[in-house]
Amino acid sequence: MAEARARTHDGAGTAATGAAREAGAGAGAGRIPQVPGFARWPVGGSPKAEGKALRGRVPRSAHAALDLDGARPDVVSAVEESHRGRIPELTPIRTGRMAATPFAFLRGSAGLMAYDLARTPTTGVGAQICGDAHAANFGLYGDARGGLVIDLNDFDETVHGPWEWDLKRLAASLVLAGREAGADEDTCREAAHDAAGAYRRTMRLLARLPALDAWNAIADEELVSHTDAHDLLGTLERVSEKARANTSGRFAARSTEATEDGGRRFVDAPPVLRRVPDGEAAAVAACLEPYLATLSEDRLPLLARYAVHDVAFRVVGTGSVGTRSYVVLLLDHRGEPLVLQVKEARPSALLPHLATAGFDVPEVAHEGRRVVLGQKRMQVVSDILLGWTSIDGRPFQVRQFRNRKGSVDPAALAADQLDDYGRMTGALLARAHAHSVDPRLLAGYCGKNEELDEAVAAFALAYADRTEADHAALLAAVRSGRVAAETGV
Repeated sequence: MAEARARTHDGAGTAATGAAREAGAGAGAGRIPQVPGFARWPVGGSPKAEGKALRGRVPRSAHAALDLDGARPDVVSAVEESHRGRIPELTPIRTGRMAATPFAFLRGSAGLMAYDLARTPTTGVGAQICGDAHAANFGLYGDARGGLVIDLNDFDETVHGPWEWDLKRLAASLVLAGREAGADEDTCREAAHDAAGAYRRTMRLLARLPALDAWNAIADEELVSHTDAHDLLGTLERVSEKARANTSGRFAARSTEATEDGGRRFVDAPPVLRRVPDGEAAAVAACLEPYLATLSEDRLPLLARYAVHDVAFRVVGTGSVGTRSYVVLLLDHRGEPLVLQVKEARPSALLPHLATAGFDVPEVAHEGRRVVLGQKRMQVVSDILLGWTSIDGRPFQVRQFRNRKGSVDPAALAADQLDDYGRMTGALLARAHAHSVDPRLLAGYCGKNEELDEAVAAFALAYADRTEADHAALLAAVRSGRVAAETGV
């Protein structure tokens, strides 16, 4: 759609597209007037040509650059700043998890990498980006009919921003994961190169498809063949088997006990899971009423068949440690459980760096809404109970907990699987971006040859080296006592 295309990038080609729209006003409209929100027929302009023209301003080889400036925050300051607003007694757990490996450090330092990426070349083309598209943020989850979907699955940092940031973060993370797994440098570089290549080829494929087919492309059963990821089949089958058993019922069986009235309640398992005072539990339960208003109305009869039984606090993730996160136990008429996660939504760590890259910094009315809408814009299939709410003025997102979720640990992959995983995740990332930016535009820029792939791989190696140095600096600060860290949690 012409208007949608003009909104997806930062001015590139907007004037030309607008002129084409004006020139085509009324053409072919017949007896149907122009309908706002839809393209005008015939659709003017050439997104592919616009994309190719961008190469003159930002050559694809330029994406290899990593120029760190003197104002870059030191590692400890960056980690401490990322702890601001978190629950203080939990931040040592977060630091301990980040200190485990360089790949773990990258997972917890999206803001620091955004600072660095904001000083790298960008085309000015914007998309709804994950903001934290590292290799461990792809995984399996259940759809409404009991099937399994594989896609991006973490959107805490999602914003409208440069598509390159997601691709470069993915590529760098693959290098770090490969190094952690003991792969040689050529294998790590190949994984980053193949991720960028799969992104480029998938975008070109989507550009050739009818709009609806492109929107729903890369079905699960086609993903392995599309990305030539056959060496991953055994791993994906094992992960899928575990994911099917990873349900609310199994979590409740392990984490709750029966009560005298026939219900159930959570059992303390510190420091990861703990029961909360009655007042706090009541506030969390009360937030579910406004949450219902954020759901599609057809979901309401389903939730009306469940009663709220208990609330507990549960520590999650690496980057999310220290945020307020609750699990809510619901039981139906048979006593079968459904567990919801009510997770605090903080401002995206990317927001302070968008202006440096030439992008508008949006005003966000509700951070939970930002996360939920960003997730829905990027996934083909999303959790049917995804919504948002507030507790004592703090924004939260709400979603199903343990919804048959499973993930591949990229740092545990064999060398011959790492490039397969890179191709698979690169393809998924392209499909996710294509929901908010015309794939013809990016296909025109990315092109047919491997110039972009080579540049992104070079960046990934350089940034992996930088991350290893950052991780070493954090370890030194932990050992000196400057930063508290709790390991093994």
